[in-house]
Amino acid sequence: MTSSDLGGTGYDPDAVKTKYLAERDRRLVPGRTDVYDLRSDEHFAHYRDDPFTPYTERDPVTDDVDVVILGGGIAGLLAGVQLRKAGIEKIRIVDQAGGIGGTWYWNQYPGVMCDIESYIYLPMLEELDYVPTMKYAFGEEILGYLEKIAQRYDLVRDALFHTDITRAEWDDGAARWRITTDRGDALTGRFYVLAAGILNLLKIPAIPGMEDFAGRSFHTARWDYSYTGGAAHRPLDKLGGKVVALVGTGATGIQCVPPLAESAEHVFVFQRTPSAIGERGNRPTDPDFAEGLEPGWQRARMDNFQAIMMGRPVEVDLVDDGWTHHYAVVQHPPRRAGMSREEFIRCAEELDYSIMEWHRHRVDQLVHDPATAEILKPYYRYLCKRPCFHDEYLSAFNNPNVTLIDCPAGIERITERGPVVDGRQYEVDCIIFGTGFEPERTPAYRRAGHQVVGRDGTSLAEKWAGGAHSLFGMMSRGFPNMFIMPAPTQQAVVTVNYTQLAELGAEFVGGAVRVLAEQGVEVFDVSAEAEAAWTQKIVDSFVDSTALMSACTPSRINNEGHPEAINPRDGNYGVGMGDWFAYRDVLERWLADGGCEGLELEVRSRAP
Repeated sequence: MTSSDLGGTGYDPDAVKTKYLAERDRRLVPGRTDVYDLRSDEHFAHYRDDPFTPYTERDPVTDDVDVVILGGGIAGLLAGVQLRKAGIEKIRIVDQAGGIGGTWYWNQYPGVMCDIESYIYLPMLEELDYVPTMKYAFGEEILGYLEKIAQRYDLVRDALFHTDITRAEWDDGAARWRITTDRGDALTGRFYVLAAGILNLLKIPAIPGMEDFAGRSFHTARWDYSYTGGAAHRPLDKLGGKVVALVGTGATGIQCVPPLAESAEHVFVFQRTPSAIGERGNRPTDPDFAEGLEPGWQRARMDNFQAIMMGRPVEVDLVDDGWTHHYAVVQHPPRRAGMSREEFIRCAEELDYSIMEWHRHRVDQLVHDPATAEILKPYYRYLCKRPCFHDEYLSAFNNPNVTLIDCPAGIERITERGPVVDGRQYEVDCIIFGTGFEPERTPAYRRAGHQVVGRDGTSLAEKWAGGAHSLFGMMSRGFPNMFIMPAPTQQAVVTVNYTQLAELGAEFVGGAVRVLAEQGVEVFDVSAEAEAAWTQKIVDSFVDSTALMSACTPSRINNEGHPEAINPRDGNYGVGMGDWFAYRDVLERWLADGGCEGLELEVRSRAP
């Protein structure tokens, strides 16, 4: 069934639902979510190795500091900045990467760029007096900019890179966190900040026979330039004569295809589910962009974008891109006065259909071969899968050396020669997994990657096994002097522009530490009453979307086709993705009040 079978620009709800469900069922197969645990699987653990920075031997570090921060990505970096501003001197960032940057350190694959406007995504632009060179910055620029922030606030000198924390345990007698690492380090810290990031665990699909493949294979977040040659924006000069398999067509995979097509003899792109590919419209920053900007312009621009994402009226759309044109509209369909619930649902469905038809029509416009174009068309509702934006991906399939392989149920197996789909062997020299990361719903304790043990020997994994328990999504009873940077599934809010949420979380951490110091507090813990009250607010705001999301193509958005398993405790402050502005107001009022409401405090016997 093609788009024309659905009535062209018309909307036949029964035909649309039938088509969408059929496409869902092709992908809702056993084993869909099976991945290798790279932390424990000896055969595949090498996928985590750092290809960018040489591993350097060093002596174990023994040190007592003010704050230990797990993670040197945007969240951990901003937490370090705000702690510096709060007067904290002894800070150690610990990260398994070879340097600062988090996801922007690891994702150095060719073509990597951000799909959120750089003027709202790169943090602290005003403070560093920096203007990004492009509307959507490329990865090298983002990484370089984050390194500038780290240098400005002297956060690299004491950082421990290529280091995994193996255990963090609260010592009540010493009022310190005791932290050990895989390099024999023994750190103690008064405060502990978990800033593991929201997409930090590589996802390598468990495909039978992978260990038999005789060629080279790697994940896009560990791009092997020693094999491909080139660099992020230079030709991959060692791929001449090579046949490459790219597995995955999400936000990462679509960025890799054009540079691979330019360099390899042939590229086979293995697609399980097509993404909705909107126009990016990337362009250099206007030379006059910075003229006339007033103090506070970046926060105002972030707020403008966030308001549109939440369906709030604004005088002007400052960002003016696919997120505001499509995502925000589908997320918050217009509702006319007097419209019945049934009418509203019908209008929302028709609006969604029209936007998805726009995406499907764009495929027809850009892809010459009708059969390939049909495979690339997304048949599901717009919010079922994270939308993507790219200006060169679809047209890359017009190159004779690029072949799209439709495998909705996944790759059957991999032999020593390459992938097998529908019984056909594809012989390749290299397999590149553009399969992303474990989803944002991955619990905080798993993203942390180590045992976090609080009072009475209780681990965070044990406490949160039945869902999150927190105050503000950032502190949890039984884990004194610990902050968790806000993220999905932990009782905070969800934002399309994660940087804005990371900035807010960092400001709260730095502000809270300052308030505690002013009052001479040595130890804080969340009160049972405060945690219960906050958690109840989260549960009360939860909306069961099982009926709607069950009709979606399986993706990380709908818990891979099982939305019924989503725990109300793992929701947000406010309905749906949460109320960003109300959440920010709560945190800012708490800091301004200075009374540490909801915390149990142990005050030092003498002034600090």
